[in-house]
Amino acid sequence: MSQAGAPQSAFVLHSRPYKETSALVDLFTPEGRLRAVLRSARGKSGSQARPFLPLEIELRGKGELKTVARLEPNGIPNLLHGDVLFSGLYLNELLIRLLPAHDPHPALFEHYALTLQALATGRPLQPLLRTFEWRLLDELGYGFALDHDVQGQPLVAEVWYRLLPESGLEAVDHLQPGLFLGRDLRALADADWEQPTTLATAKRLMRQALAPHLGGRPLVSRELFMNLKEPPRA
Repeated sequence: MSQAGAPQSAFVLHSRPYKETSALVDLFTPEGRLRAVLRSARGKSGSQARPFLPLEIELRGKGELKTVARLEPNGIPNLLHGDVLFSGLYLNELLIRLLPAHDPHPALFEHYALTLQALATGRPLQPLLRTFEWRLLDELGYGFALDHDVQGQPLVAEVWYRLLPESGLEAVDHLQPGLFLGRDLRALADADWEQPTTLATAKRLMRQALAPHLGGRPLVSRELFMNLKEPPRA
């Protein structure tokens, strides 16, 4: 039997039943996103393999699909409820959908851990979500400047811009759907969340920036949240 590897920090992003008593768990570690088999998932380890709980794990195996040799809590649980819970599930789904397997992102891992802590302590949701989306895009090489356009010119407050996902913001001379005002983009670049239009601008901008990388499949966490918010039918 192969020996277990070195201990590492981790969070469970998602888990599902596997064979009779095991589970397949998607893990996020400083060394990247990976999938592993958790045996005896109905026992103590299974109860600890839940999202948002800081863990220390050891993995065993030589192939791509490894086995969890040890899994223990490694910090204070981040207790998420209501809208905050759906926000955490949204972050997890983004990581599963966008982050390549076995691609180390230690800075993103640290930012994720801090974001969960902030969510659990009741910090405002929208700035946390938008900041995480931006950090994720930047880590994956899809980031773009928020203070100047694709020509390298500083953004002008009264000029309208469109997002070119592969290159950045481009000034336009006629109105069309999906544009952003330079003033709002500059407030976003300064993380000035006090401006009433900054949050709405950030949400639209991040949706446009994420869409090409998510493909045509909708986000399950977003659909669940929207269904929960819909009033019951008579």
